[in-house]
Amino acid sequence: MLEIDGREVRISSPDKVVFPEPGITKLDLVRYYLAVADGAVRGVAGRPMVLKRFVKGIEAEAFFQKRVPENRPEWLETATLHYASGTSAEEAVVRDAAGLAWVVNLGCLDLNPHPVRAEDLDHPDELRVDLDPMPGVDWAQIVDVAMVVRDVLTDHGLVGWPKTSGSRGMHIYARIEPRWTYREVRLAAETLAREVELRAPGLATARWWKEERGESVFVDFNQNAKDRTVASAYSVRPLPDARVSTPLEWGEVRGSRPELFTVPTMLRRFAERGDVAAGIDDAVGSLDGLLQLAEELGPAERPPKSSDGSGRRQSTMPLIEIARAKTKPEALEGLERWKAKHPDVVPLLQPADVLVDGMRGSSSLWYRIRVNLQHVPEAQRPAQAELEVDYDPWAAYRESERPERPES
Repeated sequence: MLEIDGREVRISSPDKVVFPEPGITKLDLVRYYLAVADGAVRGVAGRPMVLKRFVKGIEAEAFFQKRVPENRPEWLETATLHYASGTSAEEAVVRDAAGLAWVVNLGCLDLNPHPVRAEDLDHPDELRVDLDPMPGVDWAQIVDVAMVVRDVLTDHGLVGWPKTSGSRGMHIYARIEPRWTYREVRLAAETLAREVELRAPGLATARWWKEERGESVFVDFNQNAKDRTVASAYSVRPLPDARVSTPLEWGEVRGSRPELFTVPTMLRRFAERGDVAAGIDDAVGSLDGLLQLAEELGPAERPPKSSDGSGRRQSTMPLIEIARAKTKPEALEGLERWKAKHPDVVPLLQPADVLVDGMRGSSSLWYRIRVNLQHVPEAQRPAQAELEVDYDPWAAYRESERPERPES
């Protein structure tokens, strides 16, 4: 039982090892968040949060819990969000270190808040830029794109605050006045992405469809859509080295790399420097500039629709699907089996031609692998065959919806 600012928080199984490689236990993880609470709370304060729970450890897939548990402490705030699907959920709202500890005790490693405050759930106060590198892209290219993003934001009256994503990419946040709708914020983010692509052709892309990006950095504007959440500052990511999503000063971005920032190194860094993004809430800007640019650029190009009358989008690339799997290792095993069947094709593929997608299911991720055959001569392209792994992520959901059969 921990007493945190006058509130008691129970930590169950405190000695459970969460990260075997560095030997970090659950209690160690709680203590980490308490040590960096000044920065971690700043990233989530007052924001409804999706609980991403790793109850079976980092080796297993997390499950996403929107609704806050009923047996929560009376001092924990909540807010009810209404989703585009027509459903609603009462979600946790953390405002202090005790709230951080309570969330981490549930098995949450990284924190996933919405870009709105509980006081106004319809108007985001944060523009989020997610730089997502395609396979084959190195850190130097990500940094080059980040600098262009900073310039575009500055040119349109906004201040960008960079942080490592905790994986391979980078996030850049800009605080905005909470007076635009989700749709307008997403339009502003898409416009920024298009402008970055225009200024850095070949390095950055705003193309939503993965197979069309090549070896570039995708400026992911869709993270600003309603219902989307992003791991916040100082979040610990589910990687073996306990990597941390780390705020950076612009002057240190080029010399930094995501793997340099882990729970042990962050504890030392924070003790020495505190939160380098401490001024983010004082740098509130307007979207007027980006929305004016949206009018100047005109509507973004949309992909063609299928000719079969279904209305579905038709890819312009020669894609085949290889696997749909419950876990990433299963999907990758399926890919290796496919490669073994087509040894003449594999050397022709570029890193960005193998598309591994984490797909959001009803409460967890599942994985899809596709191969873009654009670099394979047409005569050598394998046809679409039966999937190497054919997992149906919605089977259990459909089964639960079926009426019970009468007993015979």
